[in-house]
Amino acid sequence: MREDSSSTPLTIVHVLRAPSGGLFRHVIDLSREQAARGCRVGVIADSSTGGTRADELFRELSPSLALGAHRIPMQRAPGLGDAANIIKIGRLLSRLAPDVVHGHGSKGGLYARAPGLAGRGQVVRAYTPHGGSFFFSSGLQGAMYMGVERLLARVTDLFLFESAYIRERFEQSVQAPHERKHVSLNGISEAEFARVPPADDAADFLYIGELRALKGIDTLLDALALSTDKHAWTLNLVGAGPEDAQLRERASALGLGERVRFLGAMPARQAFSKGRAIVVPSRAESLPYVVIEAAAAQLPMVATRVGGIPEIMGPFADELIAPDDPEALANAMKKLKAMEPDETNRRTQAVADFVHEHFTISTMTTSILAACAKAVEARRAAAKST
Repeated sequence: MREDSSSTPLTIVHVLRAPSGGLFRHVIDLSREQAARGCRVGVIADSSTGGTRADELFRELSPSLALGAHRIPMQRAPGLGDAANIIKIGRLLSRLAPDVVHGHGSKGGLYARAPGLAGRGQVVRAYTPHGGSFFFSSGLQGAMYMGVERLLARVTDLFLFESAYIRERFEQSVQAPHERKHVSLNGISEAEFARVPPADDAADFLYIGELRALKGIDTLLDALALSTDKHAWTLNLVGAGPEDAQLRERASALGLGERVRFLGAMPARQAFSKGRAIVVPSRAESLPYVVIEAAAAQLPMVATRVGGIPEIMGPFADELIAPDDPEALANAMKKLKAMEPDETNRRTQAVADFVHEHFTISTMTTSILAACAKAVEARRAAAKST
């Protein structure tokens, strides 16, 4: 049994549902870096989502996972299957015997912490919401989610927030001891801090992300339709999601025709060359990786003032716009298009420098491991005193 968690690498198991999007990237990056620092790491995730891309990433990560990658079916909505999964994961955690089990997202947080209701062992239960249920904190559904969050908070040793915004949302809805809450900002690799120039056939603007209502792509299409002169803007949409068909219909109804291209999903850095500027029209976010990545790649950007995006933009946060406002979005896009190249380059470099100072994988991992080590020491000290 380890006695000094501050000097000895920890054993950590990450639990999440869908292996896709920014949450999955966070787990992949964190797991790889923790393993590189000597930690024994494992991952538990859904087996029914993520597709071939998730399979590929797990294969790449597997050599780093001393505790392995374990995938079981996990449903998105609450249901009877959750009880069976809680039992399965509880048994798996008993066998893996981690120092820390780290739940990600609302479902991963449930599975990581529910086995702790019985007070099993000395394992530290850590939780990162990644937005999750806090995007549904109003109405009947929100009341149900917040009730579960408050219940699970009682058996949570450490709350790790990827943005100050989500920590504030959490504090508004859930009571938990202040000393258990820690902000560790999402980070990216050093290799991603290199400019990506636009391709010769790049569109005027680029969107990257899921095609779903929360992302505000309908607002972007409406804004694009306001540009109707002979230099009407073009847009490349990169991503997939449940609103794909509806967005295609909307683009057609707005008469956008060949001005909008749906390119499907691809890695963000590969997609960056598809546009001369990126637009993030979201209605809600936590701390979106695409904004961090685009800033590091020095893409000119128009984005909404939601979630943790102001934290990423730093000195230029006052230029963010309100969501759900096509006219304001169109005006911001027009302003960006009219900017002189030298001024554009100066501003994108300034944002990239700010992101490099605050949003790296190394800084994120150091912060999270320090908080986990402190929680492990506190848990063991409490166990010895009883």
